Amino acid sequence: MTGSDIPSSFRLAYVPGVTPTKWVRVWHERLPHTSLELVQATAAEAPGLLAGSGADAGLVRLPVDRDVLSAIPLYTETTVVVIPKDHVATAAEEVSLAELSDEIVLHPLDDLLDWETLPGRPAVERPATTADAIELVAAGVGVLLVPQSLARLHHRKDLTYRPVRDAPESRVALSWPEAEVTPDLVEEFIGIVRGRTVNSTRGRAATPPRPAKDKAKDKAKAKAKRGGAGGGSGARQKPAAGRKPQAGGRAGGQSAKRGKPRGR
Repeated sequence: MTGSDIPSSFRLAYVPGVTPTKWVRVWHERLPHTSLELVQATAAEAPGLLAGSGADAGLVRLPVDRDVLSAIPLYTETTVVVIPKDHVATAAEEVSLAELSDEIVLHPLDDLLDWETLPGRPAVERPATTADAIELVAAGVGVLLVPQSLARLHHRKDLTYRPVRDAPESRVALSWPEAEVTPDLVEEFIGIVRGRTVNSTRGRAATPPRPAKDKAKDKAKAKAKRGGAGGGSGARQKPAAGRKPQAGGRAGGQSAKRGKPRGR
């Protein structure tokens, strides 16, 4: 891909709780002339944003429609229960769903977990968002189960959280619109999130070819260096330090060692 073929920008969508900072930093190091634009979207909005060409790729939560979007799973998040700091569950390092059976468990409309059966007791109303549910937990109305990154995102001094060992988990993936050929910049970002080196063969624009004139200069320098070290092809090499030149093969060396031959 030539310099003129490379798009001037790359749009990356990301959902709440996902932190793309480290990957964005590597992008700027490797492709300093191609800007990366971050597009924030809710977990529900992100797939439609990608399918509608609102972003080139996105860090989303699975599942997505694989007929429309390609996806590479990146990691799975632990599910935690958000509770007041004086809650009895803070005495344990982790809790089970059974231990929450008597609790009012808030189930916001933007819930990200795939529940077969909702745990605990339902609230009178479902909060509209996770942020609203956090406020209700702080008010002592109930508890909330979310991916750990969302508990950190909505951190409050009066709340804490504990892992829930048998709850469903949320998976984060890199996703982009389905196509016969993956766009070059998407391939570049795939390489970054997978930890490929800058010279990996899977990265298509990481290392541009060197101009021919630079290669010619390097060859000339190397040739001049060899000529200086060896004195050219016709130059006689000096003997190694501590070694005397031998007059001619094994026999000559032996007679030189003995000195002058004695007369008979």
